[in-house]
Amino acid sequence: MAHSGFGAPLAYPAFRGLALGRALMSLGNGMASVALAFAVLDVTGSLTSVGLVVGARSVANVSLLLGGVVADRLPRALVLQGGCGLAALSQGLLGAALLSGAASLPLMVLLSLVNGAAAAVNLPASAALTPQTVPRHLLRQANAAMGVGVQAGMFLGMSAGGLVVGLLGAGWAITTDAALFACAGAAFLTVRVARTGRPVDTGRANVLHDLREGWGEFVSRPWVWIIVAQFMVVNAGWSAATAVLGPAIADQSFGRTAWGLLMATNSVGLLVGGVLAARWQPRRALVYGTALVTAHALPFLALAGPSPLPVLFAAMFLAGVAVEQFTVAWEVSVQENVPEERLSRVYSYDALGSFVATPVGQVAVGPFAEAFGPAAALVLVSALTVLATLAAVSSRSVRTLRRT
Repeated sequence: MAHSGFGAPLAYPAFRGLALGRALMSLGNGMASVALAFAVLDVTGSLTSVGLVVGARSVANVSLLLGGVVADRLPRALVLQGGCGLAALSQGLLGAALLSGAASLPLMVLLSLVNGAAAAVNLPASAALTPQTVPRHLLRQANAAMGVGVQAGMFLGMSAGGLVVGLLGAGWAITTDAALFACAGAAFLTVRVARTGRPVDTGRANVLHDLREGWGEFVSRPWVWIIVAQFMVVNAGWSAATAVLGPAIADQSFGRTAWGLLMATNSVGLLVGGVLAARWQPRRALVYGTALVTAHALPFLALAGPSPLPVLFAAMFLAGVAVEQFTVAWEVSVQENVPEERLSRVYSYDALGSFVATPVGQVAVGPFAEAFGPAAALVLVSALTVLATLAAVSSRSVRTLRRT
């Protein structure tokens, strides 16, 4: 029993390197997620401009579709190293522009597109690499431990990001993000696993064949595309509320440092949720985790209140605990049921569907909030989140899926 506990995956060097790299990426992104909106507000003073910049990164994630093809053809660790290099370059240029006073809205949009392209290959490659680093019976513990590292990085990054932005400015936080991505790329150099994909062939017909093959895997399991459709709504709402509305509300009320700490508290909740998921989840973990996603609406309603800070902190924490229960159940369900050589492509379709509406929400929520008020926008986001989750839970394929 001691060999299958929470720390068991850390006995494998490849997993340690992957977990360290993902934690460093998360640490940098935590800082950047707090800093980016405030950077745009400082340069433009426009809530609509914030939506355009954060939405540009999400638009670039459309290339996640091809990112999965690349990650199934090339060594996934190599793909991660290249993605981290591109992210370090884009964030370094953005940080330099902010620090020198040369930043403009077009430049910030362009660099957000580049950073989104880096994420387009990083996400499917890192998710699909986990089963190659540990034995199959440790998948639940590995995904939970990976989640804890990622959320610990987000917590530290957001906490530090709020402080750095408040004390030194957004430019320094973005510059630190660039350095952390470079360190993450170095960590991925230690990840050595057996090849599972086919030799590289850049022929256009073969790429299209790969896409069709991945699509077949994706649509053949109703629970996969139903959950992805749910998170098309959930992720769009969360990003619109936390990347656009939240920073604007913070600027007008409790301040930027408190907003960074609120986002960090959500990461603490995610961390705690990962520890709980590693210790226990029911056999029907997918429907259990999916139902808990309704808690995602709690921070929106608290912000719309407006509510005192203790209530906001509690809502952020509970939402994090609930959502990480889902995340571990989802990762294990996909990794247990999809062939390993097609896993990156299925993750790409997952990411594409889950995030395709995110830029729409980010761009649209600014004008909506300016016309009807932030509270009305948050109530709408809450209602859509709950409705999408209830629709997913009502599916028989989601309710009946069991862990192996």
